Amino acid sequence: MKNNLQVAFASKLVAMLKVAVVAFSLAIFVAIPALGQGEPTQILVSADGKSSAKLDGSTITIEVSGHKGPPLTWEPLAPSDTQVVLLIDDGVRETIIREMDNLRTFVRTLPEGMQVMIAYMQYGRVVAAQGFTTDHERAAAALHLPQGVPGASASPYVCLSDFVKNWPGGETASSSMSASRHKARVVLMISNGVDPYNGSTSILNQDSTYVSAAVTATQRAGVAVSAIYFGDSGINGTSANDSGQNYLSQVATNTGGISLWQGMGNPPSLEPYLKEFQQALASTYIAGFLTTPGRNPDELVRVKISGPHVKLHAPSEILPGNRE
Repeated sequence: MKNNLQVAFASKLVAMLKVAVVAFSLAIFVAIPALGQGEPTQILVSADGKSSAKLDGSTITIEVSGHKGPPLTWEPLAPSDTQVVLLIDDGVRETIIREMDNLRTFVRTLPEGMQVMIAYMQYGRVVAAQGFTTDHERAAAALHLPQGVPGASASPYVCLSDFVKNWPGGETASSSMSASRHKARVVLMISNGVDPYNGSTSILNQDSTYVSAAVTATQRAGVAVSAIYFGDSGINGTSANDSGQNYLSQVATNTGGISLWQGMGNPPSLEPYLKEFQQALASTYIAGFLTTPGRNPDELVRVKISGPHVKLHAPSEILPGNRE
C-alpha cells in the first residue's frame, strides 16, 4: 500500500511539474512580442565610410524589443529625402581659413537634390548662415570664417540639443512604411568638442550631463551626428584634446554617425574626412522594423544592428515610431 501511495504521489508531482513548465513557457511566449507586432519604426544605418560595397538587407540582423532578425524594409537613402546640416563651432581657431576651399567643395559636391544647411554654434544656440536649400552653390557661398572667439559656442552640446529639438522645416518624404515622415536628418559637426559647462577637462571629469542630454535629444529626434575635431581658439592642451574628441565620439557613436578624426591636434586637412563623410552618406540605408514602445511613450529602447564583414553605424537607442 505504501509503495502504491508513493507511486501515485510521484505521478501527481510529475503531472503538476509538467503543468508548471507549460504555464511558464506560455508566460515567456506572451512576454516576448511575436515577430510582426509593434510600432513601425525606421532608423538610418550606414556602412563604414571607407566601404563602398552595397549592403543586402537580408544579411543584416537587428535586435530590438525582444526581436532578432532582418529588417522588414531596407531602402538606400535617396538624396532628395535627405537634409544635411554643416554645423560649425564659432569658436574654432582661425587657422580653419585654410580649410574654407575644402568646405566649399564639400558643399558643392553633395548629391543633387540633397538639402544642405550652413549653420554656426554661437553662445548656446545655432545660427543659420543659409537655411535648407538644394542650391549647393548658394550654400557654399554662405560659408564664412568663424568668429574665433574663445568659448564662442558656449557648450556645443547645448547648441546641438536645442537645434535637434527645434529642427527647422518639416518637409515629408515618401516611404514604404509610412505615408508621412520627415526627411532623413544628418549633422556634420566641426568643433573642439570640449564642454566648458562641465568644468575641468581632466580625465577624472568626463561625465558631462550636457553631452548625455544632447545624445538623448538627438536620438529622440532621429538625427545622425558625425563629427570632425578642430581645436578651439581658447581651450587647448592634451586634456582638452582628449576630452573633446571623447565627447564627439560619444555623440557620434550613440546617434549613428561617425567620429572622423582621432589624433593629436587638428587634422592635417579636412578634405579626406569630408570625402569619407560623403562616402558614408552614399552607403546609408533606411531600415524599417517593428518595435514595442516602453511604458512611457517618450522612452527610448536599445537597438543593436550587425552585418557580415562590415562595420555598421546606427543609433544605440531609438524612439519607437520614428520615421526617416
